[in-house]
Amino acid sequence: MRAKAIMVLGTTSGAGKSWLATALCRYYARQGFKVAPFKAQNMSNNARVVAGGEIGSAQYFQALAAKAIPEVRMNPLLLKPESDTHSQVIALGQVSTELTQIPWQDRSEHVWPMIEKALSELMSENDIVVIEGAGSPAEINLKERDIVNMRVAMAAQANCLLVTDIDRGGAFAHLYGTHQLLQPEEQNLIKGFVLNKFRGDASLLAPGPDMLLALTGVPTVATLPMWWQHGLPEEDGLYIRPISNAEITTTIAIIAYPRISNLDEFQILNNIPGVQLKWVRSAYEIADADWLILPGSKNTSADLLWLRSQGFDIAIANHAAQGKVVLGICGGLQMLGEALIDPHSIEGNAAGLGLLPLVTQFEKNKTVQHCETQFATDLSGVWTALSDVQISGYEIHQGQTTQHPAMAKAGDVAVCALPNALGWQNNKGNVLGIYLHGLFEDEAALKALFGISTPNLDTVFDGLADFIDDYFEPQFLNKLIKN
Repeated sequence: MRAKAIMVLGTTSGAGKSWLATALCRYYARQGFKVAPFKAQNMSNNARVVAGGEIGSAQYFQALAAKAIPEVRMNPLLLKPESDTHSQVIALGQVSTELTQIPWQDRSEHVWPMIEKALSELMSENDIVVIEGAGSPAEINLKERDIVNMRVAMAAQANCLLVTDIDRGGAFAHLYGTHQLLQPEEQNLIKGFVLNKFRGDASLLAPGPDMLLALTGVPTVATLPMWWQHGLPEEDGLYIRPISNAEITTTIAIIAYPRISNLDEFQILNNIPGVQLKWVRSAYEIADADWLILPGSKNTSADLLWLRSQGFDIAIANHAAQGKVVLGICGGLQMLGEALIDPHSIEGNAAGLGLLPLVTQFEKNKTVQHCETQFATDLSGVWTALSDVQISGYEIHQGQTTQHPAMAKAGDVAVCALPNALGWQNNKGNVLGIYLHGLFEDEAALKALFGISTPNLDTVFDGLADFIDDYFEPQFLNKLIKN
């Protein structure tokens, strides 16, 4: 058996590839097809734990939308940026020191056999494989090293959709230019153009789609309206809900340091009534915040240096001293301690912010696992609401954190918030640090903290499928898997 491949390409990053691929996974799965997602290479610090290791968050959610079990073949290569010029390479779920050390210009031929094998296996095991491209397929400077766009499309003989963000402007030029920079055999795979994030009256687009059809032979098959709150986490960038007239009771500021990771776990905060979410890069922006969150980081030591260079260390200390809420997750937890120790030269030594009497040591082996645990019975401050709450989430971290031995001997001990060295809080009760990702995605935790439940993911996925069913040309998506 060989699956039918449907591929979503974009004229740019952020055009809507991940979102549309997720919607297609659920659309075809609802018709009874066995569906799997695939993205050959993803560059993102948003990752989820699956059987065999970790994959990009987008493919994790696409698998759930497809009613499939997420697994490493769905994203065989994951690049996790650690600096502007270096990324950790995750191959089939596991850190590959060998591939990490190979310059990216020379890496493609080393990884293509693994990518091709994973794609071939998924094609043989499923009815439909929904493939997501990366960036743009018309990046001609990268053409010879392509392992994620048209090389994959040709290998799968995929029927391709090319999506563009019309809200940016220049959509018709983006579509036409991208199409023209492809080779003739690649152009033949493009079956439809999709205009995404449109605001206004779609009839005003005429005669653009007809002119584009005359120039390329490719029809515009959907004009998708702007949809702010579809419920799916953004894969790239920081999502901020449009300002509403609702009364704001709690302002939550999340520090967006340069190497921020797993930011998608905060998506749900956009949908909580009375909560205003802010992503901040300047210390003065946290002055009016009730809560301050230090999220995960792909390079905790480097982001700590950045925090200090921006004056955040003083601002965070002042915020905590006023009794306001501070939450550190994973790398954020590590920052809240006294010191980072790096005997293996993984990230570098660094002084912590000193809000928790903890010390972190980076180890050679990386912890990547799901976790079900329970908060302590005697949490204090705002975190009292989490006392005894059972929670499930996931761990992805290189560091291991313990009580600072000298401080503990002197009687300065952090209060255990989660067992097995997963979380602590200060004696005052306002500062909490945990290793577990997914706090705000856990229904019990969200209900305890905010009195609401998380939206059912199946409802979100069904909403995505309904949306594209409404706005694509009638029967086009069904015809796409028959041609």
